[in-house]
Amino acid sequence: MDYDVNNYTVVGRIGEGAHGLVFKAKHNTTGREVALKKILIKNLEDGIPVHVMREIKALQLLRCKYIIKLYDMFPRGMSLVLVLEYMYSGLWEMLHQCEHELTIARVKTYAKMLLKGMRYMHAHYVMHRDLKPANLLINHEGILKIADLGLARLYWPEGGRPYSHQVATRWYRAPELLYGARYYSEKIDLWSVGCIIAEMITKKPLFAGESDIEQLAIVLQHLGTPTEETWPGHSQLPDFHKISFPESAPTPWIDLLPGVEPDAIHLIKSFILYDADRRMSAKQALRHQWFQKNPLPASLEEMPKPKPK
Repeated sequence: MDYDVNNYTVVGRIGEGAHGLVFKAKHNTTGREVALKKILIKNLEDGIPVHVMREIKALQLLRCKYIIKLYDMFPRGMSLVLVLEYMYSGLWEMLHQCEHELTIARVKTYAKMLLKGMRYMHAHYVMHRDLKPANLLINHEGILKIADLGLARLYWPEGGRPYSHQVATRWYRAPELLYGARYYSEKIDLWSVGCIIAEMITKKPLFAGESDIEQLAIVLQHLGTPTEETWPGHSQLPDFHKISFPESAPTPWIDLLPGVEPDAIHLIKSFILYDADRRMSAKQALRHQWFQKNPLPASLEEMPKPKPK
């Protein structure tokens, strides 16, 4: 396909992200629907912003059914335009705006798609660092795909390299990040996965703080005051001594997730652990008993088909 802005007809505006505008367009020759993400380059002398290069490199590396496709890119004046797979809707819309009921069978299907995408990313040593319902998009076939990889980073399994702790949207941010950790792993994504699966089932966020301090307080209140046994080394995190919280016992999971079946709770709490090293991997989670028991994951034909934006 020949990629140039003149080869596209813009048919609508999808929205405005943190780094640019996104338009729905059609390729004039093939009729393929695409999303054009227009990113303003504020200073040409500085080149393409780091976050944009990271997203491009990650999408070029990751070729998976459950990760959004980058078809190509081209310059347009002071902007860079990314040609992306067009996605009809997203998980956030399915949770808040969709007329279709998100049954447990459908939740299991979306959860498996998310886990398969994460298994692939982590197998290629890429951590997403901003998983949330708004960044999980759904195509016209009902397939969920991981998107918005602007914070994605390559990581080394042996660790030893510092990263920014200012990543992940607050409600889905792992506690080590809330305490200012600069050394962390792909396990921060798995905390987010646990939060997302819980939210799909209950239709409300698992931990919803209005500030970083409140977010941390809510997590500690529900999971209980960490100890060296439950979270080795937590007292050495950069921001640990900046604020103290009252001692608290953990909230029973059946109270935290009332009405949720035990197998689902077991899966969720296998991600929601203070000690990142103990969090279940995406590969392990795909074999979890929750996916093997009735209701079984829905077939693709049973999944809601989003309406075009």
